[in-house]
Amino acid sequence: MKLVIGLGNPGNNYENTRHNMGWMAIDQFAKDNNVEMHLEPKFQGILGSVSINNEKTILLKPVTYMNLSGESVIKVMNFYKIDSDDILVISDDLDSPLGRIRLRAKGSAGGHNGHKNIVQHIGTENYKRIKLGIDRSDVIPVIDWVLKKFTKEELKELEPVFDKVSKAIYEFCSGIDFMKISSKYSEK
Repeated sequence: MKLVIGLGNPGNNYENTRHNMGWMAIDQFAKDNNVEMHLEPKFQGILGSVSINNEKTILLKPVTYMNLSGESVIKVMNFYKIDSDDILVISDDLDSPLGRIRLRAKGSAGGHNGHKNIVQHIGTENYKRIKLGIDRSDVIPVIDWVLKKFTKEELKELEPVFDKVSKAIYEFCSGIDFMKISSKYSEK
């Protein structure tokens, strides 16, 4: 069983913000694969499931807010008995240009509070991730930048990015070797 987690924040005021790249990626994958997502209060998240190549995958959008994402992740992992090797976390990346896709088999939280909380709860940095560039502003403070909504032009620019990420998620769920997926979709 696989678990694919998109990090973000719940509520209309966070919709289409830079910090919600993970949620947006899950939404695209769910749309592409006809997955219905629904709120599951006991998991503190919005969940859906799909079977790909006879393997079940759980999709998760934690509703704990970014800084407490690990609370939701560990509940789902424990309930479904999913190992950290079988999870993929999708998040925004402040240190990459807008739309840049980077896949990593493991790594530190790198200052990302969602990842910090996941590591704290699951007890390891050894989980797969897709990091999506949101760029950085020279004039807007980080906290304001990550919560800033994308412009219509930026959303249009991100459409092919989310298409690629949806394909990468599908390949992960299909059991394809993550290093092969990474070499195919990661951008320099």
